[in-house]
Amino acid sequence: MPGGYRDGGQRPEDGYGPPWNGHSGYGGPPGGGTSPGGYPGYGGSPYGDSSGGEHPGSSGLPYGEQHEEESSLVRMYAVTGGRTTPRTQLAMEALVSSATSEQLGLSYIREYRAISELCRQIRSVAEISALLHIPLGVARVLISDMESEGLVRVHHPQIDQDGPGPQLLERVLSGLHRL
Repeated sequence: MPGGYRDGGQRPEDGYGPPWNGHSGYGGPPGGGTSPGGYPGYGGSPYGDSSGGEHPGSSGLPYGEQHEEESSLVRMYAVTGGRTTPRTQLAMEALVSSATSEQLGLSYIREYRAISELCRQIRSVAEISALLHIPLGVARVLISDMESEGLVRVHHPQIDQDGPGPQLLERVLSGLHRL
């Protein structure tokens, strides 16, 4: 038996792992190719079919990108200290503007710098969340913290606590009847 193994293959130098007939370096199983994640020795699918289709329930992203997306989401909640409720009441339609015309320095976290840069033009909390691809709750916490530090100005919408008056409701109703 060449190499001392029933299938004639050779083990990696450390003696552990599957036999990889003649592959140099890290190698991989016979047949060559790489997986979508870049692992050598596999065809299009890690599940053995050559269709290259996705495994049911997968996100469709290569492992590296999926991992980055998950870790960035975890990072978002780490930045807020796990808080999901802002210090002050902050509606998603509240408008936010930068309190300074200069860029924030590197001593601030990158999310603060990005929000400050975006808010050179007045933006709503919902817009900031969408443009930065961060959850709305995280955006609210960050903006609230920035407001308390004087880095942004928040323009809260005027909301009547009593709701719309009867005159306004009658005008809306008559307008609907005319349609």
